[in-house]
Amino acid sequence: MSEEPTNFLYPFIDAQENDSTSLLADLTASARAKAAESLALRRSTLDENVELLSTAATEMARRFAEGGRLFTFGNGGSCTDSTTLARLFARPPIGTPLPAWSLTADQAILTALGNDVGFELVFARQLIARAKRGDIAIAMSTSGSSPNLMAGLREARQRDMYTIGFAGYDGGAFAKSEDVDACFVVRSQSVHRIQESQALLGYELWLAVHEQMAGQRAEA
Repeated sequence: MSEEPTNFLYPFIDAQENDSTSLLADLTASARAKAAESLALRRSTLDENVELLSTAATEMARRFAEGGRLFTFGNGGSCTDSTTLARLFARPPIGTPLPAWSLTADQAILTALGNDVGFELVFARQLIARAKRGDIAIAMSTSGSSPNLMAGLREARQRDMYTIGFAGYDGGAFAKSEDVDACFVVRSQSVHRIQESQALLGYELWLAVHEQMAGQRAEA
């Protein structure tokens, strides 16, 4: 089995480098370049999504105030990110805890549904069992096109849930789907950079929801 080249990701790995000082300089330069790229992308992503963040947060705050609940889901690294986002809402470092669950948290449910009805329906079937009108669904993805996420969003739409998609690249199917009310797109070709920016978007969304809810309480 041939080994895949890695120099397109980390050029210094495959280099014949005997000078430790030079190697350290290469490592430092690579880390700084990635950090700068990530910072620039996060800034541009927030700038591009300011209005959408406000719109989504307003609707989420309204639904939470009326008893709505949040369900998040994703695959792979996005599974981890969606779970982190649900925990941020449910167990915040400050502010009021809000009802939020990750549909990837229960291994027994995931494996049972994957085995019995197929992996494409592991999120949709959970929403059928648990979700109701007025709830919120957030699907996180780098491609924005995973079939099981699209199936989950489609089920959420049929249940009159507010649907949000996090995607990378050009937004994929999320950006084109009528089943997605709000689509946050991180315009990058790097999975790593996409997920870093999505993490910040999720935090900003959480913060904006709390700000909206505080404003609604003040007006009441």
